[in-house]
Amino acid sequence: MRYLNLLFLTLLIVGGLNWLLVGIAKFDLVAAITGDSFGETNVLSTIVYVLVGISAVALIPTLVRWIGTSEEHPV
Repeated sequence: MRYLNLLFLTLLIVGGLNWLLVGIAKFDLVAAITGDSFGETNVLSTIVYVLVGISAVALIPTLVRWIGTSEEHPV
């Protein structure tokens, strides 16, 4: 499970960086890598976006556990 969480976190970082580039430079990295222009999608870019979304959903239980653990051990 640890390796899956690492994969999910990596995909979320990629997605977050993509949105950072969209917000700052109006540059869609996923579209550029998959051969489309800004805002366009194809099968490959759709797969990337779906995997990023699945990663976010899959990490919700990890976040809930992390929040619960930090309440038991205040800093």
